[in-house]
Amino acid sequence: MISDKMKEYVSKSSVIRAMFEEGKRLSSIYGEENVFDFSLGNPNVEPPESIKEAVSEIFRKESPNLVHGYMNNSGYEDVRAKIAEHINKKYNLKLTENNLIMTCGAAGGLNIILKTLLNPGDEVITFSPFFGEYENYVKNFDGKLVIVPSNTETFEPDLNELEDRINSNTKAVIINSPNNPTGVVYSEKLIKDLSEVLNRKQQQLSTSIYLISDEPYREIAYDGVKVPYILNYYRNSLVGYSYSKSLSIPGERIGYVVCNGDADDFNDIMQSLNVANRILGFVNAPSLFQRVIAKCLDSEVDVNIYKKNRDLLYNHLVEIGFSCVKPEGAFYLFPKSLIPDDALFAKEAKKFNLLIVPGSSFKCPGHFRLSYCISYDKIKKSLDSFDKLAKEYL
Repeated sequence: MISDKMKEYVSKSSVIRAMFEEGKRLSSIYGEENVFDFSLGNPNVEPPESIKEAVSEIFRKESPNLVHGYMNNSGYEDVRAKIAEHINKKYNLKLTENNLIMTCGAAGGLNIILKTLLNPGDEVITFSPFFGEYENYVKNFDGKLVIVPSNTETFEPDLNELEDRINSNTKAVIINSPNNPTGVVYSEKLIKDLSEVLNRKQQQLSTSIYLISDEPYREIAYDGVKVPYILNYYRNSLVGYSYSKSLSIPGERIGYVVCNGDADDFNDIMQSLNVANRILGFVNAPSLFQRVIAKCLDSEVDVNIYKKNRDLLYNHLVEIGFSCVKPEGAFYLFPKSLIPDDALFAKEAKKFNLLIVPGSSFKCPGHFRLSYCISYDKIKKSLDSFDKLAKEYL
């Protein structure tokens, strides 16, 4: 019999993944071209050509032991050094390879951070709406996720409530910008104000509170919007980064954790992250794609493809009566549901072959998420279905 903890996880299995499976079922009935699956954030933009070239070059020129063998649990030293140099140039920092751990994507990174920081009963604060797996990641290490609401008109965090909710059990705060599911990018002012709150509470409580920034969408930002880099604003900060979106390689599970060198207990944290990588079963990040990333640090996908999708879908939904904050990054829209019951609204949308994710999956009922990382033509074809759905309620 499975464990009680896993029984709970299974019973709350991902709504998003269930929608993905439902899309396959509907496609078998109506044809893939007539089903509009906005459920899963699976990039549709092709990876840069440099990825293919790097893989080919590595197999031709590097020894099999280097490409496929074990390395330091933190990852190849030269790869980490190149990434550190790349970050330094972009954000005017002085990182070295000793600030980085190569990970199995941002998810692997968040898990080794939480494994490092949490004792049973420790609290981690995040802001709704949020990526639902945060709750599971925190529970993995017997912590408690504390949810602070955001302003549903702007989706900016309520920093006054954050300050009220921080206590002696608070170990960390998780932010996600550009945000999944809203597409909101936290401004420099907001990051500064957030840092002031955390610094004030650290002093009051004589403790360390770590700010964890989950950043798989950092490079997916539009209209010249800048995404602040938290290591420049807050001392006790860590970033979990993934190349899944910036290079359209989510299945390769490659990313890193970077820790501010001025963080409290920095050396202990880095040693612990290294060990956590091993004992959680990752052992190390994929060796081949560590080598690939080192050759492709200046490569990015064409963000304008996502921007074109955003503009088409956002403008049409607003025109027919939906209310939605215009996203500045990522590839999600988070409109208000046309009825209070967002789960029922998502169910009704399936009548028009629209697969959408209810906002309650992100602890923000009354909304729904659309992932627009699908083809422009598919979005264009879906607009008639959105028209029909809207006419049911407007």
